[in-house]
Amino acid sequence: MFKYSFIVLLGACSYGVLSTFVKLAYGRGFTPTEVISSQFLVGWLCMAMLYVFTHKQKIQGKTFIKLALVGTTICLTGTFYYLSLQTLPASIAIILLFQFTWIGIILESIYSKKKPQVKIIIALILLFSGTLLAAGTIDVTATFSFSGVLLGLLAALSFALFIFFSGKVATNIPSIQRSFYMTCGALLLALFLFPPTYFIHGTSAQGLAFYSVSLGIFGIVLPTLLFAIGMPKIGSSLGTILGAAELPTAVIMSVVVLHETVTFVQWLGVALILIGIAYSQKKDQSLALQQQTHSPHHS
Repeated sequence: MFKYSFIVLLGACSYGVLSTFVKLAYGRGFTPTEVISSQFLVGWLCMAMLYVFTHKQKIQGKTFIKLALVGTTICLTGTFYYLSLQTLPASIAIILLFQFTWIGIILESIYSKKKPQVKIIIALILLFSGTLLAAGTIDVTATFSFSGVLLGLLAALSFALFIFFSGKVATNIPSIQRSFYMTCGALLLALFLFPPTYFIHGTSAQGLAFYSVSLGIFGIVLPTLLFAIGMPKIGSSLGTILGAAELPTAVIMSVVVLHETVTFVQWLGVALILIGIAYSQKKDQSLALQQQTHSPHHS
């Protein structure tokens, strides 16, 4: 269990790096169309190379369509998130994306047809409080648009859906095969939304490769593959909690690389969010222990 938890944790950390690379790409003058479509092209090519040299299981067309549809949530997460980064500081955009935690808990409770317990509600209150502290200390002169906030929250919803479905759809298929089919769906939607016209015009190909490769590896290959390996083993509840690792990763990256200012109150908000996640994790662990202690009596 620890091994698979660590694998999902690494996948979450790789997502935390993205906002910094996107901000740097925007700083170089690249557009969201160039950044997003090139990222998915590179990510798909990397996954295709892994797919060619791996064991494959025969599947039905219906299964491929299901996995490709799961892949569209990867594309939507990146699209909404990167567009929000145009008008929001990276540290705030990641906090909005971070709302996938409580959305994921709600999705799981709807799926399992069990109401969230008191401890989950307390954890959600801690998350909301932390988010208000972390996002409420922004300099009034900073660009802070309603559309940016909405896009950040839409990214959170699509990321929660990705975590949820990556642990539930066609889990019997080898991880690399599953990941490749997911990236096929992500690439098709990305090319539809953001046609790579820069190949024809050739105006901005110079310098884009570094960002495409970085974002393709950290945003497509690593998280898709690591989540495909770990999520079916640990479940979406624990997976959602472990996804919290991307927040400190992103905030530290935004401070170290982008030199964004994060105040003491914001750090306090981040700490509250992490306490909220840990609190809900404690509940999951206690439930697991109860199940383990009761299972021998039933057998």
